[in-house]
Amino acid sequence: MTKEKKLFDQLHILTTEQRNPASMDIDTRSIEEILVLMNEEDKKVAPAVETQLPHIVKAVEYVVEAFRNNGRLFYAGAGTSGRLGVLDAVECPPTFGTNPEMIQGLIAGGEKAMFRAQEGAEDYEDHGVRDIDQHHIQGNDIVCGIAASLRTPYVAGAVKRAKQLGARTLFITTNPRSNFELPEFSELASAVDVAICPEVGPEIIMGSTRMKSGTAQKMILNMITTASMVRLGKVYENMMIDLQMTNLKLRERAKRIVMIIAGVSYDEAAASLLQSNFQVKPTLVMLKAGVSLEEAQKRLSRSHGFVRAAIEGN
Repeated sequence: MTKEKKLFDQLHILTTEQRNPASMDIDTRSIEEILVLMNEEDKKVAPAVETQLPHIVKAVEYVVEAFRNNGRLFYAGAGTSGRLGVLDAVECPPTFGTNPEMIQGLIAGGEKAMFRAQEGAEDYEDHGVRDIDQHHIQGNDIVCGIAASLRTPYVAGAVKRAKQLGARTLFITTNPRSNFELPEFSELASAVDVAICPEVGPEIIMGSTRMKSGTAQKMILNMITTASMVRLGKVYENMMIDLQMTNLKLRERAKRIVMIIAGVSYDEAAASLLQSNFQVKPTLVMLKAGVSLEEAQKRLSRSHGFVRAAIEGN
């Protein structure tokens, strides 16, 4: 059997490559009917993700443990999946004040693939291996493969290499969990610590996994990093308190956060933030606990960055 015929047969069994019965006549429908159909299919995404919550919980536990041990989280994907990983990674520093090295996105084809499709780049496992090696993955790191189809060679190569290096591994796919039991995926299955498999069903345009599959993947990535940041003390009540004030909007958001939590005026919030060099956490402890900046920083150190405990003096 040729390599091409083997791939053809493999694609035939993947949910993401099936035809959706609901959209067989989409090419004859009105604009409104097309949009209604898309909306109805999108409603299936959240329930599919919900079925995977126990596995997402385990993934978050691993990520939090890694971060607490100075580990890093890497996403590895191709095409839409790769771009979603990069997107989630680059949004964490401004939102949660994380070091850009802490969460990184690896995409088949490199940086240029973010802006123009490099479709052939996903076909080589050794490219995934190379990217993992270039980032010096270690045992306290986590690598999360993202591949709607499950089979993407670049992603499989990255995950398997990470496992060889002692890192924990996650895998997000929108194909059934049972596919990991197929002979062709056995090697990959043995390299995955936590598989997250929301079954969103066939896309309304066959194989276009930038649609429901992409939506499900983005939801899961948001869950993993957001829940991890909450558990690391980067949220107080339901507000981000480690944001980086790198533009005017974020500076004003920081002032509003301080005003809401500490119950102070706009001018008081601005003056306190200036005193703390625009760091929201020590500003909140200063105002809520009525202590100096030096004492606020000591309390935050003792509480491992948790503002609530620092205010209480724990």
